[in-house]
Amino acid sequence: MKKGVLLINLGSPDSTDVQDVKKYLREFLMDPLVLDSPYLVRKFVVEGAILPKRPADSAEAYKKIWWDEGSPLIVLSRKLQDKVQSQLDIPVALGMRYQNPSIKSALQELQDKGVTDVLVIPLYPQYTMSSTETVVVKTNKVQKKYFKNMNLTFLNSFYNRPDYVKVLAEDIKSKLPETFDMLLFSYHGIPERHDEKAIKKAKKYPELNIKTYRDQCFESTELVRQELGLPKEKVKVSFQSRLGKDPWIKPYTDYVLRDFPEQGVKNIAVVAPAFVSDCLETLEEIAMEYDELFRESGGENYSYISCLNISDAWVEVLAKWSEGWANQEN
Repeated sequence: MKKGVLLINLGSPDSTDVQDVKKYLREFLMDPLVLDSPYLVRKFVVEGAILPKRPADSAEAYKKIWWDEGSPLIVLSRKLQDKVQSQLDIPVALGMRYQNPSIKSALQELQDKGVTDVLVIPLYPQYTMSSTETVVVKTNKVQKKYFKNMNLTFLNSFYNRPDYVKVLAEDIKSKLPETFDMLLFSYHGIPERHDEKAIKKAKKYPELNIKTYRDQCFESTELVRQELGLPKEKVKVSFQSRLGKDPWIKPYTDYVLRDFPEQGVKNIAVVAPAFVSDCLETLEEIAMEYDELFRESGGENYSYISCLNISDAWVEVLAKWSEGWANQEN
């Protein structure tokens, strides 16, 4: 069997046009693993409450961070694909869970090159139903429908892999300001009920060693903190990007940032380890909105630490994982 690698990231609108943003948001929010309400409820909420207004607001946000080449997430993901490909003898393709390039087009690209055995790498360090799980479900669905002779192997999460932890810590260290009061690890938030479902799965299938997303984030932070050699009092975890009125996992990043100055924390650095590629959430929400919020609350210096993106060390880790899989299967 000929082997190949498929990198899968979140996805992005094709442009900053409101209709393209609306199309993207519809596909994203109608995913039952993202909004896990019954179909009719989800349809009513998305079509009736979210899509009439949110696409225009999101389009304006995208315009703030859009590059000449296109969506930062897509551009960075393609560059990552190219750099990983340069280190491997087997084909590397790129797909997005939502919109373009699609998972189907990526698998087709691999099939056209004779690939029958694929290592699928969802580019999410932590495992959740709304990130890694939905990639696995979607890719399996596409494979069964269009690529029946293909075999898929999934790399499901890597937040605690020593080589990833080391690369992330070294990348953060190289970007840290000379002086700072706190290093904030701000992760993408999820509804509390998603973690409650994970707890139920963990009790039902103890042999799978299932952990909640919240626990994965705290473990990831602690591993990186130890690698950096920072005292515990200089590191904090929070969660950003709430949607709707349901309770999401805490503490909330915006609340933490508002409280920092009153606690004497005036100089901070913020990293977003739920992502390996910068995107709307990191470039607009974390790097811009939260900077403004922190300063308005009395903060003085705010430094956003960019994602791993296409760093050579990160590329080498992905190539090593891919090569190891390919050799192990031989």
